[in-house]
Amino acid sequence: MNTCFIILAGGESKRFNSKTPKPYHIYKGKPLLLHSIDKAKGYKKFNKIILVINKKHKNFIEKLKIKDVNIIEGGRTRAESAYNALNSLKNFNIKNVMLHDAARPNFSLKLLDRLNKELKLNDCIIPAIQSTDSIKQKTLNIVSNLKRENIYLIQTPQAFNYQKLYKLQNNKDLNITDDASLFIKANKKIKIIKGELNNNKITINSDIKINNLIKYGLGFDVHRLVPNKKLYLGGIKIPFPLGTLGHSDGDPVLHAITDAILGACNMGDIGEKFSDKDKKFKNVRSTILLSKIIEEVAKKGYLINNIDINIITQKPKIQKYKKQIINCIAKICKILPLQVNVKGKTTEKLGVIGKEKAIACEVIASVIKND
Repeated sequence: MNTCFIILAGGESKRFNSKTPKPYHIYKGKPLLLHSIDKAKGYKKFNKIILVINKKHKNFIEKLKIKDVNIIEGGRTRAESAYNALNSLKNFNIKNVMLHDAARPNFSLKLLDRLNKELKLNDCIIPAIQSTDSIKQKTLNIVSNLKRENIYLIQTPQAFNYQKLYKLQNNKDLNITDDASLFIKANKKIKIIKGELNNNKITINSDIKINNLIKYGLGFDVHRLVPNKKLYLGGIKIPFPLGTLGHSDGDPVLHAITDAILGACNMGDIGEKFSDKDKKFKNVRSTILLSKIIEEVAKKGYLINNIDINIITQKPKIQKYKKQIINCIAKICKILPLQVNVKGKTTEKLGVIGKEKAIACEVIASVIKND
């Protein structure tokens, strides 16, 4: 079955009220739109994935370096953006399409399975939740009751026969808020399936804050500089005549990050996990140790949200190594480089660090509990 998954992220985000457009806001450890992209990739049943973006947001999308996704520009309205995506498929052998709002990151792969199953017999399938609230309608000054058993809250993704939707979408109707509305206007049959309660839409900034239960942790480490040792900072080997003395490879940056993450997750400290009295950790790379911790916290449902790092050293200067350090840390922690910040500090030649006898690092890490 040739199916394309289309993610709509071309809106202005006016109601979101933030300098960062809604699709690129961090939600549960990564930009909002990446949740939909990653799920679509993980589903393995889509022949093509299209992301529709606002042309004003190109600088945000470029930073994400998204692979294996066709990125196209949207239009002035949601309807135009959907049309642009459908029109881009006209020369491909696509039988079915699913259209999804990037603002709904919490849909499940089981929902995709149910939509796919219904596509065998239906041309338009939409997930919906039946209202449990009392519903009123106000027309001018007249308020009337509506039967809540007849009221449905519509969700995405919505699934369609491509050719039939494309013919209806061809008029670029500017007044629709979802694609199933085209079938309603044309008096076509629509199949409603049960939606998912947690498939909520992120609309305003507070929706992100409600869903993001953030916890913070503090990490610190210091190592003496000695001859005949290698110097590793943030997983990167730094050319320098002195190296750090430690039981492992003595990387103060990764050790401080490890402690900060463990602290945020209430999971103890690095000494409890990797004792300096245990021979199996002798000279081990700290990249391995941090990777193990990332696996542990992930199993407990935590996602890394942000890591802010101060590397305190008189010498070497770290400016030219910052990008490498950031990329290395992001890869280990399975986050984006924009979620890692590195700052170089000195002690103005004061103390053991100022005398180039030690290097220290302090870190604040934030994590999100993924419920």
